[in-house]
Amino acid sequence: MWIYLFSKILPKNMRKLFVSSLFAWALFFTVSAQKKKTVINPNEALKTEAISDLQSKYADYRKIAFQIWDYAEVGYKEVKSSALHQKTLQDAGFTVQAGVADIPTAFVATYGSGKPVIGILAEFDALPGLSQTNAPEKQTAGKNAGHGCGHHLFGTASVAAGIEIKKLIESGKISGTIKVYGCPAEEGGSGKVYMVRAGLFNNVDVVIHWHPGDANGVTITSALANKSAKFRFYGIASHAAAAPERGRSALDAVESMDYMVNMMREHVPQETRIHYIITNGGKAPNVVPDFAESYYYVRHPKKDDVVSIFDRVVKAAEGAALGTETRMEYEIIGGTHDLLINRTLADIMQKNLEKVGGVTYTPEEIEYAHKIQSSFTFKYPDISTAATVKPEKDEKDAGGGSTDVGDVSYAVPTVGMNAATWVPGTPAHSWQAVACGGTDIGIKGMMVAAKTMSVTAIDLFTTPALIDKAKEEFKQTKGDYQYKALLGDRKPALNYRD
Repeated sequence: MWIYLFSKILPKNMRKLFVSSLFAWALFFTVSAQKKKTVINPNEALKTEAISDLQSKYADYRKIAFQIWDYAEVGYKEVKSSALHQKTLQDAGFTVQAGVADIPTAFVATYGSGKPVIGILAEFDALPGLSQTNAPEKQTAGKNAGHGCGHHLFGTASVAAGIEIKKLIESGKISGTIKVYGCPAEEGGSGKVYMVRAGLFNNVDVVIHWHPGDANGVTITSALANKSAKFRFYGIASHAAAAPERGRSALDAVESMDYMVNMMREHVPQETRIHYIITNGGKAPNVVPDFAESYYYVRHPKKDDVVSIFDRVVKAAEGAALGTETRMEYEIIGGTHDLLINRTLADIMQKNLEKVGGVTYTPEEIEYAHKIQSSFTFKYPDISTAATVKPEKDEKDAGGGSTDVGDVSYAVPTVGMNAATWVPGTPAHSWQAVACGGTDIGIKGMMVAAKTMSVTAIDLFTTPALIDKAKEEFKQTKGDYQYKALLGDRKPALNYRD
């Protein structure tokens, strides 16, 4: 209004000039604003570069993952798998320290200098008792171990992400230090616990990790704390028919313990999980067993409750030995903390996962996926969900599994994600998971993880304020708790799979 009035008081010969000038300035500011909108954020340019470069190396990382899938080495026995990852990192320019934390297959690969220091976790152990084949039908032939949790993909994606960040540091586009942690024996061996206990994460600012799964999403649920042990009973051998009174059965002790623990289930918090196997029950029915062994896991969302419930399991073992006149000893095998969630970091990773996107199947892969799903005896998601990213939302339960990443999360701010490396609906630790991991369905999900971890790391390297905010949240979440390994001061259980 005031512009209109002002133009009216001007001489006629000046009005046209005034309006033209006003229009020119308006046009200038409009164009300037549009230019600002189209300016590419330097971070986004680096992310685009990293995503493109990783995709160009698809065949190389596919070959590594399939090689480790074929090795299928169980916890603390991953000699060839660890060596392949170490060589890949060394060839890329990393300095590799092998055999850390008294574990022959553990390593730390480092590139760069100064702050920030970002760590990426890599796993590579297989599970015993799973046939190793990528057929969409259950096979009985094959190896005695298989990658039913996808750790061949886990380790390879983490190595790929580490190398991508190393390239950016080397070119001077970002500065700081990248570390790739070779973490053996996640499946019950608690490998990372020993690495935390050895102080290998003391100077790290943030740790990034991921895990194979049947969907794409950022980890915003905790995990169950876990304590495990092998209970060994020693009795007296005797002829089971000719002189049974002279024997004292170690198997009776194992079964008595199992019975008491099963009775105890009624009197523990409902979130508790207790499971076991009898690893040795004797050799012949006509010989009173002088040795028997059971292997127990105790889980609960809270670490303190795990300890108290485990102590009750020990009392059941002591009672079993007393009642059967046998001797009992037990060996702690593993112990892991619950997982601390860092929402600051989760928010960053969520945005980057949405940028990267999910997994798209070819027609042949869709056919394969349908065959896999036809073996399920439960309701399962549509195949198309592999192409989507789950929204970030609050989750209160601790899930059903445990992970030694929990101990890392008590040492340093930690963030993780899942990628759809398996056909939607596929449960972990299954022959279906093994099969999917041996196909390009698994590789595609692996590359989603590698890209997401890389671009998340780029945000952290280029925006120190994000790390500061994550550290502040970490302090508040952890509180006054002083970390103490649930497995005590024992040395790594290198032969726990024997």
